[in-house]
Amino acid sequence: MARKRVLLLGASGLVAPYITEGLSQYYDLRLADIKDHPHGRAIERVDIGDYPQVLAACRGMDAILNFTVNRNDSVLSWAVNLRGAHNVFEAAVELGIRKVVHTGPQMVYSDYYQDFGIEDPPLRGTTGYYVITKYLSLELCQAYARRRGLQIICFLFNGLAAKPDGPRPKQDFPPFTVVWEDLVEACRLAVELDPVPDGYQWFNLHSYEGHGKYTQNKAARILGYRPQDRVERFFARPT
Repeated sequence: MARKRVLLLGASGLVAPYITEGLSQYYDLRLADIKDHPHGRAIERVDIGDYPQVLAACRGMDAILNFTVNRNDSVLSWAVNLRGAHNVFEAAVELGIRKVVHTGPQMVYSDYYQDFGIEDPPLRGTTGYYVITKYLSLELCQAYARRRGLQIICFLFNGLAAKPDGPRPKQDFPPFTVVWEDLVEACRLAVELDPVPDGYQWFNLHSYEGHGKYTQNKAARILGYRPQDRVERFFARPT
């Protein structure tokens, strides 16, 4: 069976370079970004705010992973996070690509800080450029899934990091942080899931379940996702 061809947008950013090697085990990747890759990989130059460039990058692909982001610029955050998402979805529709994996920040942490066992709370945007543009992009996800038949999965998280390489007994493990290996597996599961229930699903994604605050029952039930290692064990304190 031929390997799927997957476009990785934002390939030179803060996230994608750390999952490229893992994803390349499963897929033939096309890396696209507006800047050089930090590890020297070949990059197709794509400005996600420019529709013809996005369309050209998407040609011949079976799925699209969108890891592009701009956080603080009052102009670029809208161009990248919102118009860029729109360009991706439009290109997918035009080319008949059904599967898109989208990404954004968690939007529940501060509202449920004192609670435990939170499974699937409603998301809440803010007035900051980063979060509000990503929040609106989730509205686009839902609209394109319902009206244009796309199969879209969105992962929301607060931080990404390498798996701890040894004990850290004087530190607390972070909430809503996903380690690279788990993100690779989540992306693989998302690309392979067909059909996506209701055409669109979002998941609060993390690797540290020991705090018992934000469950991943939804991700386990729909995607089959669970952290591959109990990484909170590295933070255990002697008793």
